[in-house]
Amino acid sequence: MSLDKRKILILKAIISSYIDNAEAVGSRTISKKYELGVSPATIRNEMSDLEEMGFLVQPHTSSGRIPTDKAYRYFVDDLWKNADKSRNPNVEAIRKIIDEEASELDSIFNNSVRILSQITRYTSFIVAPHLKKTKIKRIQLVSITENKIMLIIVMESNIVRQVVINLRSPIPEEQLHKISVSLSERISGHKIEDVNLNLKEKLIKELYNIKESSEYSLIELVPFLMNQIGKMEDIDVYSDGITNILGLPEYNDLEKAKEFISFAENKDSIVKLFQNAGQNDLDISIGNENPYDELKDCSLITATYKFNGKIVGKIGVVGPTRMDYEKVISTVKSISEIMNEIIDRNFTDGI
Repeated sequence: MSLDKRKILILKAIISSYIDNAEAVGSRTISKKYELGVSPATIRNEMSDLEEMGFLVQPHTSSGRIPTDKAYRYFVDDLWKNADKSRNPNVEAIRKIIDEEASELDSIFNNSVRILSQITRYTSFIVAPHLKKTKIKRIQLVSITENKIMLIIVMESNIVRQVVINLRSPIPEEQLHKISVSLSERISGHKIEDVNLNLKEKLIKELYNIKESSEYSLIELVPFLMNQIGKMEDIDVYSDGITNILGLPEYNDLEKAKEFISFAENKDSIVKLFQNAGQNDLDISIGNENPYDELKDCSLITATYKFNGKIVGKIGVVGPTRMDYEKVISTVKSISEIMNEIIDRNFTDGI
């Protein structure tokens, strides 16, 4: 049994209604809400056929039907035919916001992931570029309080990493300055992976020679500094709207919501999820197509962003299978294209 024109219209109407209301859809609802030119009885018969074909399921005997993953896949594949033409209508306003602080890569990522979450009302992520090939420009240690300092690492493309360090005893400002100068002189221009592979032990020995006072804190500080530089080889994840799912009827079950939030806050899980999502300009996985149990009721839409035509990271949205695919696809695609333009324009020395 194939999907003729009428079945397609009825299936799309059911999907549209369920996306809007999250309620099982009956034939009368379709008849009243959509002008399909057929009676409720005919719609009922077609819905029965669609159920037999695996596009619909009836959650309760007396209720209407809801779409299955197969139905969403059919719907999305149809949308995908026009994905190249799909752009968010507010693309210029989005570009202006992201472009406001485009001198720093962190700002581009933070603004992009925030806007994506605000527009879609779902959970958004950006998997940032691998930094191990990135060169360090300078390192600075700044005193915040007597027993608290901030480590600031500035890399190429104005990527900045900041970490607050709690000390057991204070380190004088002069000593912090000497450490900053010593590190910057020796590390500036080196890639992060080179520091970790070739310079780490040498730097630790040299820094231990800076012993004017507070020796105990310095012994504690130096390995921490090296450890923080080492951590920068890790892939970074930016996220926004993780708790947005709490407002969705699919997550009225608190335990289910907690499982999703726990998954979304696990950086390693998100990196693996995005790495396995495919390397196309746009990829969509629906419901059971996702490899993780926590996402079996979700859809993932990802897009790549590039530098000089080379993929350097991914941006994406996780939401319920009952999502507004047309809106989300166009928004993800538009923001990834804006990121491509801004990164190419502002970071000629690479990322």
